Amino acid sequence: MSTQDRVSVTIEGGVADVRLIRTDKMNALDDAMFSALIETGERLKTQAGVRAVVLSGDGRAFCAGLDMGNFGKMASGERKGGAGLITVTRTPGGANRAQQAAMVWREIPVPVIAAIHGVAFGGGFQVALGADIRYVTADARMSIMEIKWGLVPDMAGLVLMRHLARDDVIRELTYSGRQFSGEEAVGYGFATRVCADPRAEALALAAEIASKNPHAIRGDKRLIDLAASGADQHTVLLAESKEQGALIGSPNQIEAVMSTMEKRPAKFAEA
Repeated sequence: MSTQDRVSVTIEGGVADVRLIRTDKMNALDDAMFSALIETGERLKTQAGVRAVVLSGDGRAFCAGLDMGNFGKMASGERKGGAGLITVTRTPGGANRAQQAAMVWREIPVPVIAAIHGVAFGGGFQVALGADIRYVTADARMSIMEIKWGLVPDMAGLVLMRHLARDDVIRELTYSGRQFSGEEAVGYGFATRVCADPRAEALALAAEIASKNPHAIRGDKRLIDLAASGADQHTVLLAESKEQGALIGSPNQIEAVMSTMEKRPAKFAEA
């Protein structure tokens, strides 16, 4: 699949390999890229046979953030006002179009792994935050860069960052726009771990996830998302019991047990 020459998707062995392909602009976010990210993510929500997703950028970077042309329009006065950001149609989860380019990856019912190299600035950083897991190179550069342009992060960054890093760290990086490395990102909580080749390791993890009971993996993601949402203890404990009750004795759960005991690859039915 390809969407407006911005994003390519190949699906093999249950893994959707999603790549930003606007390499001449370091995968910067223009209108077509926003559309491609949203359309791709929405399609993957219901794509048959997908058990894990890897999100990466071709060329020199993961994503350099908002296309410079947009800032030029702001400076010239061609693009004015933000009232439309409030009144615009929103998703059931509350996201506007720009926010959905990041949130859609969190809404996909299977794990999403972002592989980050080069830079992930501003909106590009927030798109990466939408993934469940982020692998980075040690020398990758990231920034909550909106303050450089006199703006605030508005692509769901605050919804996603608050579960990853300390409040004071988020404040310092948001107020300053300071760039930080992949190694620092791991320390802050924004990245999962440093990898020499994030995409290769992300694809390897995705393949491992794809080899597990897909119903259990989806249940895992639902439970983790519920716990992260701030649901009370009673609600989370009850949800655990409901998920487990649906799994125990199901065909895929039996196959997980039998394949482990027989020391063979499992053959699971699709979720």
